[in-house]
Amino acid sequence: MTSIKVKFRSSSTDGKEGKLYLQIIHGRKVRQIQTEHRISKSEWDERKGNIKIVRHDQRAKRLTEINESISFEKERALWIANRLGTRFPDYTADDLVAEYHTYISRFSIFNFMSNEISDMVKRGKIGTAGSYKSALNSFIKFINDRNFVIDNLCPTTISDYEAYLKSKHLVPNTTSFYMRIMRAIYNRAGECGALIAHRNLFKNVYTGIDKTLKRAIPINSLQRIKNMDLSYSPSLDFARDMFMLSFFTRGMSFIDMAFTLKSDLQNGYLTYRRHKTGQTITLKWTNEMQLIIDKYPINTTDYLFPIIRNPRSNPRYAYRNAAYKINRDLKKVASLAGMSTHLTLYCARHSWATAAQTNGIPMNIISQGMGHGSESTTRIYLASIETSSVDRANYMILNSLENQISESQ
Repeated sequence: MTSIKVKFRSSSTDGKEGKLYLQIIHGRKVRQIQTEHRISKSEWDERKGNIKIVRHDQRAKRLTEINESISFEKERALWIANRLGTRFPDYTADDLVAEYHTYISRFSIFNFMSNEISDMVKRGKIGTAGSYKSALNSFIKFINDRNFVIDNLCPTTISDYEAYLKSKHLVPNTTSFYMRIMRAIYNRAGECGALIAHRNLFKNVYTGIDKTLKRAIPINSLQRIKNMDLSYSPSLDFARDMFMLSFFTRGMSFIDMAFTLKSDLQNGYLTYRRHKTGQTITLKWTNEMQLIIDKYPINTTDYLFPIIRNPRSNPRYAYRNAAYKINRDLKKVASLAGMSTHLTLYCARHSWATAAQTNGIPMNIISQGMGHGSESTTRIYLASIETSSVDRANYMILNSLENQISESQ
């Protein structure tokens, strides 16, 4: 039988707060698990063995938080003890303390997410790993505690985190993106053996997807970008070429461009596997694509496109640096082209989808061409991209109405 109680140890220094700890009694052995919680001697009820909370006292709120936290830590220790007992009936008090500390280390938000990110990188999910890394950095800044344990997440913490993200002036899709990552990590931790106490942890925060702002570039603007003379600036010229190359390859994402191998191009067809979905894409290699490749020195690496060019460089870092620099230069390209659009590499993907839709290409063909897992994903792209056709239809309807009114008069 295991007994776990919350205990208080006063400080040997007068006026200094004492520490709360968990007392473990098992097999006639007494052990302790230290906590980070501190309270004054006057705030501890020795007879009842709990914290004194006086309403309307200025410390009441903080003491309530400490009480809830230490109660959960006690519940966690009991849960670990029961789980340990099912595997090792003869476990000792020392085994329980060791298992508790192992659990805390494994499921700290920093350690657990870092391990998941490393695993993603090993599996080639570089883009997803980058997104998780951003979410981890964001949450650590919010919580200001690298040792925060995942099972301590509660609806209040998640709501406060959402408010924190909004205070940074992030758009709803970005805050939702971080929330969905945190939800995935929380569920994943549960699958790996963490104590998951809240099944509806994210019910009070936004985890949907809003329609995005228009990212597509009209054909006439694409032609203007394509025909610009940027020979005076190799950096801008390269950014423009990579943008157009993405468009020519049916909106190929930049991470796929960066890691496509020379061996993927055979017999006039390029075949590659999308990093995001794992779907295999095959497209016909055209003269427009080859002309851009021929503009640049032969790549001494195994990669087809002139993005990762140093054999000794770290491919992941080289890809990220190239993406950052190209997107920065595309802003200048857009300005030189007289465009107010926030031009990025991703715009090429949206632009190809819009151009296909404008030319009457069926939805299923567009979806297949972009490598989407379903047509619903393609519809999300197109729903927020092209509104001019609807505007023209509305103009015709209103004009027709005006004509009818004139004839009746």
